Amino acid sequence: MSALALSFSIFVLTLGGILLGALLRQALPGHHLSKDSQDVVRLGVGLIATIAALVLGLLIAAAKSSFDTQSTQIRQITADIILLDNLLAQYGPEARPIREQMRNTIGPFADRLWHEKETSSTSPFEANAAAEAVYLQIQALSPQGDLQRSLQGRAAQISTDLAQVRLLLFVESDSLIPAPFIAILAFWLVIIFASFSLFSVLNATVFACLSLFALSASCAIFLIMELNQPFGGLMIISSAPLRHALAPL
Repeated sequence: MSALALSFSIFVLTLGGILLGALLRQALPGHHLSKDSQDVVRLGVGLIATIAALVLGLLIAAAKSSFDTQSTQIRQITADIILLDNLLAQYGPEARPIREQMRNTIGPFADRLWHEKETSSTSPFEANAAAEAVYLQIQALSPQGDLQRSLQGRAAQISTDLAQVRLLLFVESDSLIPAPFIAILAFWLVIIFASFSLFSVLNATVFACLSLFALSASCAIFLIMELNQPFGGLMIISSAPLRHALAPL
């Protein structure tokens, strides 16, 4: 289910909770709505609201941390590619074919990476043949002197670092939020909003305010789900810096 559909469903459920509270207010005998009953219910709902707020905060923090981690990994890949190209440029004209190969590889590499993360594929990892070819060409260079030997070693190390970050990005999960968390959180929200209308007359002003509160809660869940999908949705990580990392030769 998409983030928008899930948050809208929770918004509808909370509205249902408001109406449920209003119906219970009309159906229950008067002594069930006494001052003592109101105090007990409000204490219990206060506890649930506190727990729900803590869970929301933890979920937002976890989703934001995952988003930042994967965004940092993309920036690391971009920086390593630029550094690798600079090292090969310093190596000399012998490395020009490798640099041309890198420029031809970046576009398909970005397409595959974003598609792989957006679809959350469960298929096993497959090495990029073009990236492997670049690494082998670097290893096949024949350095003439200490400078070129040093540049070749650094370029090979950068290539290895690139492969490691790529693997970390592959194994990084985009589904850090288990479905039971969202289901229980939605249940708590229904209870909380039902209690709001249980002990107060549901006029137009109260209903409008409660609807805004319910919308705010569902927007928080929408934010969590969007942060949990950094390669798709409204807050997608841009691939433009990676695609345009290397200027034409």
